[in-house]
Amino acid sequence: MKSIKISLIFLIFTFTNFAVAQYTEVINSNRPGVSQSAFSVGTNVLQFEAGPYLLKEEHSLLNYEVSGFGADFAARYGLLFEELELNIQGTYQNDTQTYNSSGTPTEYDRGNFKNLTIGAKYMIYDPYRKAGEEKPNLYSWKANRQFKWKSLIPAVAIYAGANFDTKDNPYTAPGIEGFSPKVALISQNNFVGGWVFVINLIADRIGTDQSDYQYIFTLTHSFNPKWAVFGEAQGIISDFYADELFRFGGAYLWNKNFQLDTALTFNTKDTPSVLGVNFGMSYRFDFHKDKEIDNGIPARDELRMQERDIQRKKETDFNSNGNF
Repeated sequence: MKSIKISLIFLIFTFTNFAVAQYTEVINSNRPGVSQSAFSVGTNVLQFEAGPYLLKEEHSLLNYEVSGFGADFAARYGLLFEELELNIQGTYQNDTQTYNSSGTPTEYDRGNFKNLTIGAKYMIYDPYRKAGEEKPNLYSWKANRQFKWKSLIPAVAIYAGANFDTKDNPYTAPGIEGFSPKVALISQNNFVGGWVFVINLIADRIGTDQSDYQYIFTLTHSFNPKWAVFGEAQGIISDFYADELFRFGGAYLWNKNFQLDTALTFNTKDTPSVLGVNFGMSYRFDFHKDKEIDNGIPARDELRMQERDIQRKKETDFNSNGNF
């Protein structure tokens, strides 16, 4: 255990010189999807994400159905470095499983954590780290909005955590209990026009009789500063449970620290079929302080000055030409 701690500390300090995460003016939530973004919430930011859901499953071969509810939750905190985030994530579900194979249906009430994980995420590469040094083109609004090839290079983060499963959990394979490791590789592309593409590659409950491997692809598009929609595909590969889940939904930014969201989850098979709907919220307590850049101006104010210069140039072009 001591050698693992030493290796983790060495890994964190090794990558410190290669990545600079970006604190955002508005809340940066992982909801309503289940993937993690590559970016942390920012130092001294405490963020809570939670939401209830309703679930319906039907298994055609085993002739059972499940009806119930649950809640997803997460607490995230940016510690020490802009790149580092500590978090706890989990899902608690309560349902009734009904077997219809006999003449009289048999019901079983269930309730437990489907997953409960404590971990840390660290961004090892940020292609946007020099964005503050790249001055906008004040003479061309179009140049500042066109596609940039370097946007194909993603930000990359790694995640390591530990699951905790209780004994006789109805949502895990028999014999699964105690702690087990979980790791993930995360990439994120931020494209012009409000498009964000996130990939998660996950190995879960490593070394147990329920070693799960997952991929999650999430595409998000913001129409304006308030509204965003997303689509997500999640693949699960395991001897205990395998599936391909799809999610669609949206989020509304109530204010810079508070977000509301909803999503629909379904699959395309009947062993079992899955249908779920969730509603949720995210809220952050923002104690972040900006670092100053070389000219003595906080990075956030420097960015605002650049945006102001672009806006003034746009207004000048519009007044003189009637278009951009």
